[in-house]
Amino acid sequence: MTDFEPDIDLIRELRREGGGQGLRDFMRLQIAVGRDRSSPPPKAAPPPPPGHRPGAWPPGTSPPGPPPEWSWPKHLWDAAVRHYRNTENFPDQPCDCGNCPVAEPEENQ
Repeated sequence: MTDFEPDIDLIRELRREGGGQGLRDFMRLQIAVGRDRSSPPPKAAPPPPPGHRPGAWPPGTSPPGPPPEWSWPKHLWDAAVRHYRNTENFPDQPCDCGNCPVAEPEENQ
């Protein structure tokens, strides 16, 4: 008999006494012990690196700065938006954004 199997004599004695709450409590305890044995133990969290402050960047590093396009002047943003709108809404017409080269009209020969 292994250590996790219930004691048959104890169960018979509990039934002979009339079952009731004592037998129910014993069986619930046996079920809980079986569940605890079948579930794997929780894994321990890995230790933090030495000198690490929670939520901080590692020593010697810094967060990335703003993207370079955030420093573009307003007139470049306006031209880019105008170009995008022209190419999306009027793909068959020449663009008037100011950055596109003007297509020269073809001469008929």
